[in-house]
Amino acid sequence: MTTAPLSLEHLIRPSSLSDEKPPVLFMFHGYGSNEEDLFSFAPELPEELCVISVRAPFALDPFGYAWYAINFDAEYGKWSDEEQAKISRDKIVHFIDEACDAYHLDTNHINLLGFSQGTILSYAVALSYPDKFKNIIALSGYINENTLTEGYRELDHGGLKIYASHGSVDPVIPVEWAQKTPDLLNSLNVEHSYEEFPVGHGVSPQNFYAFKEWLKDKI
Repeated sequence: MTTAPLSLEHLIRPSSLSDEKPPVLFMFHGYGSNEEDLFSFAPELPEELCVISVRAPFALDPFGYAWYAINFDAEYGKWSDEEQAKISRDKIVHFIDEACDAYHLDTNHINLLGFSQGTILSYAVALSYPDKFKNIIALSGYINENTLTEGYRELDHGGLKIYASHGSVDPVIPVEWAQKTPDLLNSLNVEHSYEEFPVGHGVSPQNFYAFKEWLKDKI
C-alpha cells in the first residue's frame, strides 16, 4: 500500500487493530536498495503491527537509494560520509514523528528494523533518542558511534530492547564489527540478544524466524 506524501517515501501495511492506536514497526533498507526490499517481510510479521518501510533520501546512480554515501575506493577500506549519516538520522526522527501523527500510531510502542546501512541508522536513531523507542531489530550492521548524538551515553537506555544478528562469513560488513555490539550495549544497560548465522551479507530463513519470534514476545 502506498501512502500520503510525507517527508520520506514509504510503503505501509496497516495494523489489524481498529479500536486503538496500533504499535508500529519502521523498516530501513540497506545501501543501494529501496523500500520494497524489507517490506517483503511484512506479511509474516504480527498483524497488530503497522509496518512502514522507508526509502532512504539519497538516490544512487543508476538506481537504488542510500542513507549516506560510501566511497568504496577509499584507503583503509570503505569510507562512510558520517555527516550525511547524521542528516539521515535526523530525517528519520522527523519522519517517524510525522508518520505517527498522520497514521494515528502508538508513540509509546515504536519499533525499528534495519538491514546493513539501515541497521547503522537504526542504532544511530535509537541510541541517540532512547526514550522514543521500544524494540530494535538490527540485522547485518554495527554501531558507528560517530553517527550518534553528543552526550548519548548520559541518556537512559534502560527501556530499549535490541535483537542483533550477523552472518559469520559476511564479506561486506566484517562480523568482528558486529561482535563489538554486546559490550557496547552492556555499557549502556540495554537488554539485548546477539546471534550469528552461517551466511554472508543477508538474512537466512533461520535468522528471520529467530527475530520474528523475538519480536512476537514483545508486541
